[in-house]
Formats: sequence, C-alpha cells, structure tokens
Amino acid sequence: MVVLMMERAPATLRGELSRWFIEPRAGVFVGNVSAMVRAKLWEKVAKDAPDSGAILIHSAANEQGFSTRLHGDPSRTIVEIEGLLLVQVPQKAKRKASEPLSDDE
Repeated sequence: MVVLMMERAPATLRGELSRWFIEPRAGVFVGNVSAMVRAKLWEKVAKDAPDSGAILIHSAANEQGFSTRLHGDPSRTIVEIEGLLLVQVPQKAKRKASEPLSDDE
C-alpha cells in the first residue's frame, strides 16, 4: 500500500496521480502500485512540484511495516527516534483554535 500526501500540488500533477491512486481527501492519494511505479511517480512529484511539500509512506519489510520519503517543505516532518519513525508537528500547529495568538506568533 502507498499513501502520498501533497501540499501545494499543481492541479496537473494531482490529475496525473489520480490515474494511479484514489484521492479520498484533497492532496491525499492512496493506492497499491509496484515499487517501480512508486519510484517513477515519486520522481515525477520531485520534478513537477519543486515548491510543494510531499510525504510518501509505503509498505516495507521492517518493524513498523512501512517506510517514508519526504520532498520539499511539508508542514509535518518525519523523525526517527530509536529506530521508530514518528510525525513531528510544528509548534504553531499544536495551538488549539480557541486559544488566542501570543505576541510572538
């Protein structure tokens, strides 16, 4: 299984990706493609969306059962801590919508 999350993706690239994946939510693509197709599509993402942020998650034979790749500047990043891949959320995104903004934001 492959999950590809795109931020600020051009409409043409989203259309191309929708040929291979379903898009259950804007910028989120899910499908089951071969490793070769996955690699070619990742190359296309890197080439056609240089200003976009992307995270690719795919099945892998490791402890967690998946592996990740990053491109550009996605709003969330993947960090490795003691061999586990975890999602790091930027500090500003952690603030609840009901909380007022501080002077430094």
